[in-house]
Amino acid sequence: MNPLQRLANLRDKEERLVLGLSSGTSADGVDAALVRIRGNGMEIAVDPVAGRTYSYDRHIQKALTELGKASAGEICRMNFMVGEFFADRALEFIEEAGFVPEQVDLIGSHGQTIFHIPRGPQVSPSTLQIGEPDVIAEKTRIPVVADFRTRDVAAGGEGAPLIPYVDFLLFRRGEGAVALQNIGGIANVSVVSDSLLDLIAFDTGPGNMPLDHIVRIMTRGEETYDRFGRHAARGRVDENLKARLLAHPYFGRLPPKSTGREAFGEDYVLSILRGKGNQSIPDVLATMTAFVAASIHRAYEEFVFPKMPIREVIVSGGGVKNLTLLSHLERQFSPVPVRSLAAHGFDPDLKEAVAFAVLASETISGNPNNVPVATGAHWPVVLGKISP
Repeated sequence: MNPLQRLANLRDKEERLVLGLSSGTSADGVDAALVRIRGNGMEIAVDPVAGRTYSYDRHIQKALTELGKASAGEICRMNFMVGEFFADRALEFIEEAGFVPEQVDLIGSHGQTIFHIPRGPQVSPSTLQIGEPDVIAEKTRIPVVADFRTRDVAAGGEGAPLIPYVDFLLFRRGEGAVALQNIGGIANVSVVSDSLLDLIAFDTGPGNMPLDHIVRIMTRGEETYDRFGRHAARGRVDENLKARLLAHPYFGRLPPKSTGREAFGEDYVLSILRGKGNQSIPDVLATMTAFVAASIHRAYEEFVFPKMPIREVIVSGGGVKNLTLLSHLERQFSPVPVRSLAAHGFDPDLKEAVAFAVLASETISGNPNNVPVATGAHWPVVLGKISP
């Protein structure tokens, strides 16, 4: 069948089997979720079928975290290498889930962000993701929608956050507002109620990324993240350092706003460690963990609570597994309950992979799937580029 005819037929299908692929700013691996989607827009129904996370090899992860300072040639090479990795994992996952590629209608791939420049004084926003979608389409023989952020940036937005549209479709209840707090490398929130016009969404600031950098330094690369938050639990929180960290200019910016590795990545962590004085690295990690929680709560105090009360904070992303971080959040948000997305029947590790499957399906349906009130775009646009 002609590839363009296949896309036309796909648009007319009432039910689609879609594979979502997502790799966050932590650059620790690829989340894959196979999702059955019926309908589109406000009438959409989403049924996750299977999911899995694939870790990057250490040399790939190291190369990805250093691409912000790499040559054009190295970025070019990694674009295809990451595309190959995504494609190979997609085929592996489809087989493990009991399907064959011919049964999968579509792939939605976020790619791997290597640089994200939000708007600022005399700064034009821009963004760059790699993981070449044409490579994924060629190897899997499945149509791919990818590069979701750039159209929103072209329309005057920040290209982030992208998930609020899906949060609204899946979690609006008409019973008061809920906050969907994702804690990946960067932390972001979507506050949804029964109207898309009332949605609040922005990056609250750092998430796991600076914590992971500290753990890699502390364990000399033997560990890549603080499993269950046990290292942070051994340290002592320095309130003075935490207060200094909360003085970062990002937290004073008004939404719409987004951030990334450029603000809270390895250079940021190294500057903190250089100024740690007599503090042990576990103490710095404990302080940084408390700081991440405090920055999230502060974002709600300044930009959410004055506009609407929320009845629940639903947490997803790798931060759900950091019990020390969660305990800080539970204390600060009390009496508002803080619960894992798992309590609502979704795997908290796979939410963004599911979201990119939904965004890809909405793109094929021709539905605008950014949220201008969240990204600052001038108007709604259809996100993503299609590789037949």
